[in-house]
Amino acid sequence: MKCMEENILIVCYSYSGKTRRIAEMIQEQTGGRLSRIYPRQPYPSDFETLLLQVKEEIRTGKKIWLLPVDENADKYDVVFVGTPNWCGTIAPPMASWLGENDLTGKTVLPFFSHCGGEDKGMEQAVRDLCPTAKVGSSMYVLENGSEDLHDMIQTWLKQEKVFTKRMINDKEQVLDLETDSTYNMCEDRKLK
Repeated sequence: MKCMEENILIVCYSYSGKTRRIAEMIQEQTGGRLSRIYPRQPYPSDFETLLLQVKEEIRTGKKIWLLPVDENADKYDVVFVGTPNWCGTIAPPMASWLGENDLTGKTVLPFFSHCGGEDKGMEQAVRDLCPTAKVGSSMYVLENGSEDLHDMIQTWLKQEKVFTKRMINDKEQVLDLETDSTYNMCEDRKLK
């Protein structure tokens, strides 16, 4: 077992802040590094204009130019990718980021925020853009998950066998949710 916070990257695109909130909660629970992506040309704030633009980008598969990001996925084993549900699929900025990064052999864990919109293959879109990665099951969060978000993430992490961080006696520990055993993250030593 490796020090998990050194192995986890959380990448998200968030238009309204809902997906960012989910990403921050995942970061809090895993100790991973959070990296947000931004399109070079910001999206319009008017919803109708935004909707027309996004529908056209999705229909044509337009590549969105992104601002430089502060983290490269190369050095990470686990990559969480978060995006809002736009017209039933992943947002074009996240599609562009996934298309630009080689995630071969990495575990990719998608999470999606939505306002009740229909899922027209969001997880499959991630799989199509990451054909050589190990894509786990997705977490779908209505709005921003409100009070249930912490527990929802815990359940998803357990299902995907990802370890969560906790502090015990000022030492970073990890709780293996599968066995409920505690390990010292950096020494691979079972504590109880």
